[in-house]
Amino acid sequence: MKANILVAGRVPPNVIVQLEEDFIVHQLEGAPDPEALIRSVQHDVRGLVTNAVQGVSIELLEALPKLEIIASSGIGADALQLEHARAAGIQVTVTPDVLNEDVADMAIALMLAVARKLCLADRAVRAGEWFTKLGLGYRVSGKRLGILGLGRIGQAIATRAAAFDMEIAYHQRTYNPDVPYLYKDQLLALAEFSDFLVVIVPGGAATENMVNSEVLDALGPEGTLINVGRGSTVDEEALVQALQEGRIRAAALDVFVDEPNVPESLLTMDNVVLSPHYASATIETRLAMGQLVVDNLRAHFSGQALLTPAY
Repeated sequence: MKANILVAGRVPPNVIVQLEEDFIVHQLEGAPDPEALIRSVQHDVRGLVTNAVQGVSIELLEALPKLEIIASSGIGADALQLEHARAAGIQVTVTPDVLNEDVADMAIALMLAVARKLCLADRAVRAGEWFTKLGLGYRVSGKRLGILGLGRIGQAIATRAAAFDMEIAYHQRTYNPDVPYLYKDQLLALAEFSDFLVVIVPGGAATENMVNSEVLDALGPEGTLINVGRGSTVDEEALVQALQEGRIRAAALDVFVDEPNVPESLLTMDNVVLSPHYASATIETRLAMGQLVVDNLRAHFSGQALLTPAY
């Protein structure tokens, strides 16, 4: 008998058609009455599909007493109610690794965009102003890059940065003897070292507001912050204040604390480049993420090992 799957968030385009081959699929998005849909299937649903941004609420999990597995498209797990899921015996899977290269590309793209004023330059050309009001950008090649979080994505960023002859250092909880980069055992020391500080650590309580006013002051008036990790890692109010007061030079942000809501003050700053949590948004990565979601569900309900480790 086919298992019932509830799709409770946006998913890549290759997910639904494949799920419908093997499961009975119910979609919350677009349902005329989502609450009525949940009530009608709540005692049948054994699998739930969502994404790392939308996640899942505790209320929804409590409404699904037979739920066995959450398959999320994305790498983050901070919106997936892990503690509640563990207590209820629900497996949680995400889609790591397939997005590494694209997120690393975006980190470099944001760094170049903010340093070379690409967004301002584009607007100047479109307005017929050419470079009369643009001013000069600043160099990326040969500068010092600090990476907060040297996991797989952090290492991919470092590989790209090395091609720009950047001097690279990193900070995380433990020293990695397998990489050639300089290890800083304190975040403040990394910020002091950096011309560009790239944030690529997971969200959650352990990293909340890790990049605070003190870290931004250590980065200094010639420093630039790049965040392609999670918005919660950076104290957004402190960042806005540091930018307004010139205590750091610039910022390029792909993630925010309260997505999709972005502080109005950031929208008006010419030394800020903003992106809508878009780092992994390529056709190739989205399809690979979707395939992992489907394959993990198929593996679970056929008694096979999951393709990615479960929380």
